[in-house]
Amino acid sequence: MTKGSTTLSEQPKGPTLIAPHGGRLVNRLLSGDARNEALSRAASLPRLVVGEWEASDIELIAVGAVSPLEGFMTFDDYNCVVNGMHLANGLPWTIPLTLAVDETFAASVKEGDEVAIYDAADTLLAILHIESKFRYHKQNEAVQVYGTDDEKHPGVAALMKRGEVALGGPLDVVNLPPHSDFQQYRLTPAETREAFRKRGWRRIVGFQTRNPIHRAHEYMQKVAMEITDGLFLHPLVGKTKDDDVSAELRMRTYEVIVEKYYPRERVLIAVNPAAMRYAGPREAVFHALVRKNYGCSHFIVGRDHAGVGNYYGTFDAHYIFDNFDPQAIGIVPLFFDYTFYCRACGNMASVKTCPHSKEHHVTLSGTKVREMLSAGTMPPPEFTRPEVAQILIEGYAAQQQGAGI
Repeated sequence: MTKGSTTLSEQPKGPTLIAPHGGRLVNRLLSGDARNEALSRAASLPRLVVGEWEASDIELIAVGAVSPLEGFMTFDDYNCVVNGMHLANGLPWTIPLTLAVDETFAASVKEGDEVAIYDAADTLLAILHIESKFRYHKQNEAVQVYGTDDEKHPGVAALMKRGEVALGGPLDVVNLPPHSDFQQYRLTPAETREAFRKRGWRRIVGFQTRNPIHRAHEYMQKVAMEITDGLFLHPLVGKTKDDDVSAELRMRTYEVIVEKYYPRERVLIAVNPAAMRYAGPREAVFHALVRKNYGCSHFIVGRDHAGVGNYYGTFDAHYIFDNFDPQAIGIVPLFFDYTFYCRACGNMASVKTCPHSKEHHVTLSGTKVREMLSAGTMPPPEFTRPEVAQILIEGYAAQQQGAGI
């Protein structure tokens, strides 16, 4: 199959799923003769090596996870997204996907040229057709997208290290970034949609995570499962902060908790190859639209979704959805308040459902949990399942011994 887009009329028979964002699922991954021709052509093109962040964006574009985008953003889309949270065609979009290069490389190419893009291991990833070459304002992007230009913010820090000029245009993807991990979970949007159809699901709730699942997460997921056909557990395994729990360790916790505490036939696990931007409210909308492309009709948005430090208000990721027409967003956000185990209630609850004061609530800060796990101490079972805690304790011990995870 060559690049193109799967139209709605071409979708396999089965339950009617939510349409991809923009109405069609993009596919920019070449195969057959088209791929062979691109491989030959790439040898004579200017060569650009990109990092992990850009490589993951190429993968998202290739498989349609960021439909309707067919490549890196041109100036018109970039400007509309950064300053107005919509693409140039009016569709809601909140995170710019750009290919930034340094001044020297920018001077060597022009609009209308093609560029061969490689990863750090010298794998040819894609050919970019340059439709737009523009200088962008990093500080404005930082303030608009991240809400701050403080370089202590990991997303801002990454932005400031990028080149000064952006190249935009469609991609012909020759190879996806090579992965040796999580092979059984690396499902494309087309594949998850087909899996949902085979299971007879129409209402699917997506859950974004870059952390192990504790009892509050489990509570949100299971409440959402009461009103949907199934849960799409979709952890992000692209680039994250150095102090985040490793993807390998997190995946082990997801597997054990689903095996022991969930109806397995009502959960589908896949991995999201995206890099984490920590853009808070804007990234919450982005995460929802990506899951819409994977086939989800609903998406869980918790407190401080995609946040970091104290850069965002507790519920800013809820309020941002008020800026959009719900039909234009398409996917239904499910907003959850602060959740916890209440000893007086005798179960999991939230501030919306529990009448008791805080001394009855089992809550722990992230710092306290890390301290306990590092010391080999089990957090209370009301906070995290013991099977999950044991995996994390072993992982922290391995780190401390320098054995890796």
